[in-house]
Amino acid sequence: RINPVVILAQAAIESGWGQSTLAVEHHNYFGITAYGRPNVWWKGEGIELGAHSLRFRVYDSPADSFMDYARLVRSAYPFAADASNDAKAFARKISKVNGDNRAAYQALLVKISKKIEKQLHS
Repeated sequence: RINPVVILAQAAIESGWGQSTLAVEHHNYFGITAYGRPNVWWKGEGIELGAHSLRFRVYDSPADSFMDYARLVRSAYPFAADASNDAKAFARKISKVNGDNRAAYQALLVKISKKIEKQLHS
């Protein structure tokens, strides 16, 4: 129950268009840290990418990463999930929990969402 366009846009931002080490090697497309209880999509495995790195979730597949992200947003940030059909509103709400440069993050999420929408309708 989250607009897949904003999910794809956020995955593109967080994973460097799927090219980050976290995405390529560990199927984590959203930079989700390895905190919380394991669930259907995340078995509890984590990885540190450097000496002073946070511990990030490791997934068995990209699909597991996307499903866990949707579960997390729907359960922990329902105010953002409920606004997901409006990319600007979603970006404004989700950026409050995601990063320091909120204005730039919001603008990028909206820009990428528009590009994805355009591709879907061409």
